[in-house]
Amino acid sequence: MTPARESRWHIWTVHAVLWVNTAVMLYPIIVMVLSGFKNNAEIYAAPFALPQSFSLKNFTAIWSETNFPRYLANSLIVTASSVTLIIATGTAAAYALARYHFRGNEWLYLFFLSGLVVPLKLAIIPLFVQLKALGLIDTRFGLVLVYTAMGLPSAVFILTGFLRTLPSELEDQARIDGAGEARIMRSIMLPLARPAMVIAGIHNAVPIWNDFFFPLVFLQKDDLKTLPQGLTVFMGEYNTEWGILFAGLTMAALPITIVYVLLSRQFIAGLTHGAVK
Repeated sequence: MTPARESRWHIWTVHAVLWVNTAVMLYPIIVMVLSGFKNNAEIYAAPFALPQSFSLKNFTAIWSETNFPRYLANSLIVTASSVTLIIATGTAAAYALARYHFRGNEWLYLFFLSGLVVPLKLAIIPLFVQLKALGLIDTRFGLVLVYTAMGLPSAVFILTGFLRTLPSELEDQARIDGAGEARIMRSIMLPLARPAMVIAGIHNAVPIWNDFFFPLVFLQKDDLKTLPQGLTVFMGEYNTEWGILFAGLTMAALPITIVYVLLSRQFIAGLTHGAVK
């Protein structure tokens, strides 16, 4: 076999594997979306078939007859606030660790990395006691602080590694031109680190959006529940409206999917930065 033909076979094999992987990943999502247009009888009779009619009855019911809009708003507020705090604090910490050399720099970096080793869920009891003492149980702000602490180590890890790859000549030239440290960070370095910030944001936004554990522990009021916890109210002890539940799951997955699509170019640029540098 000639090298050119062998190369084509290699490309076709890779494409075939990718298409199979895409089909495996998308199939459950397609079933979930299609099930949102069915009633219980259709789902029980033919769970993997197309719906008899693409009626929006389930979507209308979950939006107008349940507390779903409140759950959606809570998830948007908590996720957006948490990611904003993670990126703001993580970027500041990562910039100091990556661009300045001082005694204890590596130890401080390892301190942040230790947060990736120990899951925050292991400290749930002392964390609950601490938040209760601060009066933050059953509040969105308490949940935001927990998510910020959970996501900060990964953000520092991603951003520090990226910022260390930027050439120091950029800072030196800016200092020669009279720019201060804050101006250098804000106007020169951080715009270049935007792909890494997007990666850190998406990396934390997805688990925060999908998290069920911490809202279950720290939130009791129905008006404060986020989507993963709120959707459980549609599952009854003796009967479950699966069509409405699948419609809710579809609508719950839509916002984070839209965010990913809009930021995909920055996300891919951040992933390939090291490969094309």
